[in-house]
Amino acid sequence: MSDIDAVVFDVGRVIVHWDIRHLFRQLIDDADELDWFLANVVTEEWHFEHDAGRPLAEMVPERKARFPEHAALIDAYASRFLDTIPGPVEGTAELIAALDEAGMPLFAITNFGSEFWQEFYPTAPVLERFCDIVVSGDERLVKPDPAIFRLAERRFGHSAPRMLFIDDNAANIASAAALGWQVHHFSDARGLQEDLHSRHLLPR
Repeated sequence: MSDIDAVVFDVGRVIVHWDIRHLFRQLIDDADELDWFLANVVTEEWHFEHDAGRPLAEMVPERKARFPEHAALIDAYASRFLDTIPGPVEGTAELIAALDEAGMPLFAITNFGSEFWQEFYPTAPVLERFCDIVVSGDERLVKPDPAIFRLAERRFGHSAPRMLFIDDNAANIASAAALGWQVHHFSDARGLQEDLHSRHLLPR
């Protein structure tokens, strides 16, 4: 008998791959230039501002004013976001389906910009299996801030110790664990599958 009443997934790098480089390697041929661009212009840190709720209408013109010679590439960041998602993380969708079919309530907490989420969500039918998804850009709260986990606990209707949270980011895992959540630090679907077996959430 499991002591878990709900399973809560991260999205990026757990359900789908996410890599800004995947987009810009299509647009920048020189490897050194690509590395410089991703370290200085369209960085993950800058992208995180959109995850935190800042609208693209503010971010993009500001960045283009700072790097006018890269204006077209910065526009591509806003218009071609789906090209930063190479595809699903192998094996995760099958585990989600198995949990859902076993009757386990499924939820998600994702650091994802609101505008990009609206574009992405229809492309990922597996997300239709989730009862509710907390999106950082909508809430203006981001992992690992404890506030987003407290919000999720209220929204999902289960206590922290009765939920299993799955994320690839160690800081997010630590934050959830400190609040009493059960956690799985994701590296691949095989490892997650073994953990789900050990917790009696899926049969062997």
